[in-house]
Amino acid sequence: MNAMTQDNLRSAFGGESQAHMRYRIWSQKAEKDGFPNVARLFMATSDAEQVHATLHFKALKDISGDFPVLSGGVFGLGSTSENLQGGIDGEMYEVTQMYPAYIAVAEMQGEKAAIQAMKYAVQAEQVHADLYTKAKELVDAGKDLEAEHIYMCPVCGFISLTGEEDRCPLCNAKKEIFKVY
Repeated sequence: MNAMTQDNLRSAFGGESQAHMRYRIWSQKAEKDGFPNVARLFMATSDAEQVHATLHFKALKDISGDFPVLSGGVFGLGSTSENLQGGIDGEMYEVTQMYPAYIAVAEMQGEKAAIQAMKYAVQAEQVHADLYTKAKELVDAGKDLEAEHIYMCPVCGFISLTGEEDRCPLCNAKKEIFKVY
């Protein structure tokens, strides 16, 4: 595997790992603030970020050793509205800047496993940003997100509030394997 794609996968792994933990912390804050459905959305998204980190880690399957990992991350524990904005900002950075650049490099270098892992991530991150935007609008109006269940595809990290999909629209996985929150 080319060195630049390795670096990009490690960076993406680091960023997704940080997001995984950050969203778990923000989930606890949303619960405390009285937004249990937003808390479940943060938890589902946390697990989706773990899916992305795992995909990146597996794409590096033949690479071992100690490496410095540079990745950006949003820090701070604010109100649920502020945390949702942090989530929106982080997801949109990945959608508009990070993953498009990483995918372009992986495509140029012909790194198929890296391309697939990153394409799943960028598509799912757009969905996450959209859901966080919807949740923030409701929280800012003093309301919780309306969702009886939240569904997360364990293959690519796609999230649905309705569960009406028979298959994941991103990776085509069967709905029966979705994790329900």
